[in-house]
Amino acid sequence: PPPAPAKLRDTPSACPWLWRSLPCPPAELRLDLVLSSGQTFRWWESSPGAWTGVLGERVWTLRQDGDCLWYTVYGEEEEDGHPTEAATLGGVDTDRILRDYFQLDVGLPALYHTWGAADPLFRKVAEDFPAGVRVLRQDPIECLLSFICTSNNHISRITTMIERLCQAFGRHLCCLDARPFHAFPSLSALAGTDTEARLRALGFGYRAKFISGTARAIAKGLGAEGLCQLRAAPYAEARRVLCTLPGVGAKVADCVCLMSLDKAEAVPVDTHVWRIARQRYGTALGGRSLTPRAHQEIGDFFRGLWGPRAGWAQAVLFCADLRKGQEPASSRDRARGGQGRDSHGHCP
Repeated sequence: PPPAPAKLRDTPSACPWLWRSLPCPPAELRLDLVLSSGQTFRWWESSPGAWTGVLGERVWTLRQDGDCLWYTVYGEEEEDGHPTEAATLGGVDTDRILRDYFQLDVGLPALYHTWGAADPLFRKVAEDFPAGVRVLRQDPIECLLSFICTSNNHISRITTMIERLCQAFGRHLCCLDARPFHAFPSLSALAGTDTEARLRALGFGYRAKFISGTARAIAKGLGAEGLCQLRAAPYAEARRVLCTLPGVGAKVADCVCLMSLDKAEAVPVDTHVWRIARQRYGTALGGRSLTPRAHQEIGDFFRGLWGPRAGWAQAVLFCADLRKGQEPASSRDRARGGQGRDSHGHCP
């Protein structure tokens, strides 16, 4: 039979046999804040309160209800084009994937308390803004190549670019409501000699050279496995390696360190974060421009203030600052990277 319409399919009570749940109170995770804040660009609100996207080469729909995180996973397409229920992943596997992706082993309330005790400004923000902002743990290749696209860009355009990238180079997974879903491209798919030209034709501009160049550099050097092994390297070493890749500066490197390489102390710095440090914390950091030295000084300042998970604390502060009085999507996009701001396109 054809799949149910999205409003029914996205509701556990309508198709309970297709859904599983994990205990996860809103204080630990708010899907609406985390998945829409630019840490990742593969999720969309498929119906009110339901988020559909690609994770681990599968299409998922997530929903929160009370203290439960509900999810369903779609399998490969049958000949008629309809997705089937995933048959190759058991419940233990899917639970593990989600727990790892959202880093649910990290308890947020205790961290919020620690940060608030150290920083009155954080405490005030936490009192006025919903809890549940946490940092994702993403695939390093996808995270790296996605954040190369964020330079001088805003979140809606970045999302469109990543979708085009996946459609052009990624494996087709399934269709939901006539919307195709693709896996993120492999390194080999992006390392071809024609990749840059194809990306330019898709509207990537100068970023096309960086994406193709970085894909080739990793394929010929570290490899995907070597990039993943940077999770075990010290933060400074992982950052140094990333900054040798085409199109990767301190800001993008810190994004990748924080969101895929387990460097919770990494603090991505753009002009907005620099302004927060100077105006709200009274720090005279970095002189009159955002230099590599300024990146280091601002990161060190926040690490000294918030401790070993400074990147997580900044995610909360920045997300709250961004959302304040900016409900319309267009306003959020302008705040991300509109005129006069170089956006790294993510929450922290």
